[in-house]
Amino acid sequence: MTQPKFKIKKGDTVQVVTGKGKGQRGAIKRVFLDDGKVIIDNVNVVVRNVKPDYKHPQGSYKKELPIDISNVSLIDPSTNRPGKVGLKIDEAGKKVRYFKKTGTVL
Repeated sequence: MTQPKFKIKKGDTVQVVTGKGKGQRGAIKRVFLDDGKVIIDNVNVVVRNVKPDYKHPQGSYKKELPIDISNVSLIDPSTNRPGKVGLKIDEAGKKVRYFKKTGTVL
């Protein structure tokens, strides 16, 4: 079985467009290709309670949970708004991502 292709990569700045964290922005920390989910910096943060030990002396810690890729959209740097992304081949013959509305290449 082949892995699905996504136009979002680690380090991209995205905005959550639907769900509990709607409107929040952050950089992608990790992409789970098999599940179609991403972990975004300081978005979808929950508190986990554990038995206190040397690692967690307070007995709790914060953790970022994954969000589905369909619920996030890349931020266009020229307009600072979320936009749709396409793929095209540039003059050098390399595949590049670009924003469909403005034509800005990532």
